[in-house]
Amino acid sequence: MPKEPLNLPKADILVIDDTPENLNLLSAMLTEQGYKVRSVTKGSTGLRGANAVPPDLILLDVNMPEMNGYEVCQHLKASDRTREIPVIFISALGDVLDKVKAFAVGGVDYITKPFQLEEVLARIENHLTIWRLQQQLQAQNERLQQEISERTKAEEKFAKVFRSSPNPIAIATISEARFIDVNPSFLKMSGYSLEEVIGDTANELNLGKNTTAMSNDKPLGVYAQTIQLLPETGSLYNLEFEFSTKSGELKTILISLELIDLGGVPCALLIANDITERKRLENEFISLVSHELRTPLTSTMGALDLLGSGQLGTLSEQGQKVLSIATTNTERLIRLVNDILDLERMKSGKIFTRKTKCNAADLLIMATEAMQAMADKLQVRLIINPVEVELWADPDRLLQTLINLLSNAIKFSEPGDTVWINATLSESRSVESEENQPSSPKYLLITIQDEGRGIPEDKLQIIFERFQQVDASDSRNKGGTGLGLAICRNIVQQHNGKIWVESILGKGSTFYVLLPLPGLQ
Repeated sequence: MPKEPLNLPKADILVIDDTPENLNLLSAMLTEQGYKVRSVTKGSTGLRGANAVPPDLILLDVNMPEMNGYEVCQHLKASDRTREIPVIFISALGDVLDKVKAFAVGGVDYITKPFQLEEVLARIENHLTIWRLQQQLQAQNERLQQEISERTKAEEKFAKVFRSSPNPIAIATISEARFIDVNPSFLKMSGYSLEEVIGDTANELNLGKNTTAMSNDKPLGVYAQTIQLLPETGSLYNLEFEFSTKSGELKTILISLELIDLGGVPCALLIANDITERKRLENEFISLVSHELRTPLTSTMGALDLLGSGQLGTLSEQGQKVLSIATTNTERLIRLVNDILDLERMKSGKIFTRKTKCNAADLLIMATEAMQAMADKLQVRLIINPVEVELWADPDRLLQTLINLLSNAIKFSEPGDTVWINATLSESRSVESEENQPSSPKYLLITIQDEGRGIPEDKLQIIFERFQQVDASDSRNKGGTGLGLAICRNIVQQHNGKIWVESILGKGSTFYVLLPLPGLQ
């Protein structure tokens, strides 16, 4: 069984009095009230006891041989170890000057003999309470001073790192995305002066392209939209943006953001990394390699087709299997090279959309018909709900996007599942578009919904990046290149549209494509 807690004394009191009767009386009274009492008859003995184990309070007689109470109190107040102990004088001397002298040497109270026990107890309890409160206040002050000191050191360290960092760093408010401080590296990258930046937003300085939302009837740039996600996420890492300098030069940067608090104001700490040159070299390398691969791949495919036609002799069953594997993988490699070239041309502006009047229903029907054979083979049912509306768009590119999204939905469905492709008219740039719309809708919302395995939450943002897939084995098992969604996003953006995905793991995904109707582009 657990031991019962010991009854600890209310306080440790040292009584110094040369009269044994007083000592016995005070000791008995205080012990009865739950105090621990130490009694001594000499001032020098009391000083040694107080220094050895400092009590919580001292009752001190004035008239004592060898060393009187005033002298004892002066010695107590002169020592760091005993200075803060409250001292109550108890004496038969009732003259005002005696009391004044007692307070002058550091006493907190003065009780005249003969005393009432109730009065002594009340004064002891009052001064112990005051002393404890003072101790708590002192401890709090020490903690506060420590915190202030640590915070000051941290702020000084942060300021030094902030100013000297080779990476561009900025601090902006969450509410309006206004810059409140930037470091010299940020100014060097942007071309602006500190006075030009502080108090303005990235949108007002034209630092970023693609104004895509409104807040309080004011346009929000892509940076502000990202900053306003921080209260929910807390941090965002390695987001790629286009950055426009004061001179109009476009740079590619990676930004990481952290939610911080500055004097009670929620702010975003932005750390940028200029990857313009790295991206240029990467794009040149990918383009060069892709072009160099195309010629031998075309020759290889021709040779495989020739082998498969039987013109060079009949292959054994094992030979046919090897040929099939080689053909499948060569086709996949050709798709990868073509996707890379397509994406690089789009990003470099070498592929231009050829926009013309086209019908949304026709595009949805054509995409469904193109993917029907694949759906039948995998035993997936396709359901289409088109809408008749005119678009000003590049029909080939939009058809490429729809086929890609449908292909993914079918590939990641199980036999017996259903894939839906729907179209509705919308008044806003969000999902809430549905029926009973006013007579002048502004957007076409296309949804491709499946019942497949779904996408983990941490993958929802990155699957539109190049070479990103939910599972690394998908490229082998499903034949994907990891570039299809990046191409879709680029095509939709070239139409001033928006593409995103919502998913529940294990229950399926819904891809949304929002396109402006003629008159908004």
